[in-house]
Amino acid sequence: MEIYNPESMDSAKKYPVIVFYFGGGWSSGSTSQFEPQAKYFIQRGMVCVLVDYRVKERQQSTPFESLKDAKSSIRFLRENANKFHIDTSKMVAAGGSAGGHLAAATALINDYNESSDNKSTSCIPNALVLYNPVIDNGPGGYGYNKIGEAYKNFSPLHNIREGMPPAIIFLGTNDQLIPVETAKYFQKAMEKVKSQCVLKLYEGQVHGFFNYKNLEYYKKTVFETDAFLQSIGFLKENPVVEIK
Repeated sequence: MEIYNPESMDSAKKYPVIVFYFGGGWSSGSTSQFEPQAKYFIQRGMVCVLVDYRVKERQQSTPFESLKDAKSSIRFLRENANKFHIDTSKMVAAGGSAGGHLAAATALINDYNESSDNKSTSCIPNALVLYNPVIDNGPGGYGYNKIGEAYKNFSPLHNIREGMPPAIIFLGTNDQLIPVETAKYFQKAMEKVKSQCVLKLYEGQVHGFFNYKNLEYYKKTVFETDAFLQSIGFLKENPVVEIK
């Protein structure tokens, strides 16, 4: 994990934390994907964490190992909250595409825990920020060819229950991997169990539209993320912050 701290951090204080999981189909990807977002949110007084998890290309792993690592990272941060000056009541899991799956799954999926983890430490974050997330792994959804019938215990959409943390989803209407209807169904299922789920749709945008190389939509999604975190009390009202 790469940990970015706010400038002039006060060691006597606790800070909200946002934990980012990169995309890449659980097969590839890099922590550098969310470096720009991390550099923004440290300006807003958050600890930012970029998680490097096992992927097929580097570790010959499966999506199940990726999820184990994601859950381990939240537990590690909770267990070391004092060391990293983290407010454990304001932990945000965030990610894009397959990384969005991992963020959602830390909250929604009970199975796939590393045997060395202390499972009495919760891996459930307090909020979710999901950039065109892979949320349906069932037949017809993304990743079914990799996980098969395990989707019933792996797919966020199929495991929504009461007590889920508030979430925001960002999706382009021309996303070639994640149908808008899937996101709307996820939102409806979350609302049915009385959990907040904000859905932000971006007309004509495709998969990965939120990345830094698309500066206009990077800015829009970052500021909407900021507004969402303000709305749930994790951030104070937004001062002028430079986009770097």
